[in-house]
Amino acid sequence: MRAPLLLEAVTGLQVTVIADDPVRHADLAARVALAGHRLAEDRTDIILADGTAAVPEGVPVLRVGPGGLPPGLTPTQLDAALRAVRVGLRVSLGERVGFGPVEALRPLLTPREMEILRCLGDGMSNKAVARALHISAHTVKFHLEAVFAKLGAASRAEAVAKGLRQGLIML
Repeated sequence: MRAPLLLEAVTGLQVTVIADDPVRHADLAARVALAGHRLAEDRTDIILADGTAAVPEGVPVLRVGPGGLPPGLTPTQLDAALRAVRVGLRVSLGERVGFGPVEALRPLLTPREMEILRCLGDGMSNKAVARALHISAHTVKFHLEAVFAKLGAASRAEAVAKGLRQGLIML
């Protein structure tokens, strides 16, 4: 049984850190402690996972990008990110932290745009994407233009690279 959110605000969260590299694991664990949370013992409120490490189902996960936590990330920002993911929000901790004024944050991709981006990551052509998603090639092009604009990408490869860095897709 999970502690009420009000109690979590006072006592901190129980965080499980998952990282393949022991040095990265120790760094993430230390940052969790600085943010006012504890490493999980008997229950887990949230998982802080490094890169594409496998995680169990059913527990909220905050993924850290390929470069690790951004160097300027404060304990307060990490605390806010962990709490936001715990209550069902999405946070990006890639090369650019997903905090700041709402108008400064990049627009979120729609579910269909996310599907298109995943297909790009799989190296699919527009025709193959259209067949896989049961939409027309024209609709694929429309969604691709939106993905490029929202990610600030000029090519398919750049869109995939930015999607990977921002934790939108995983290969």
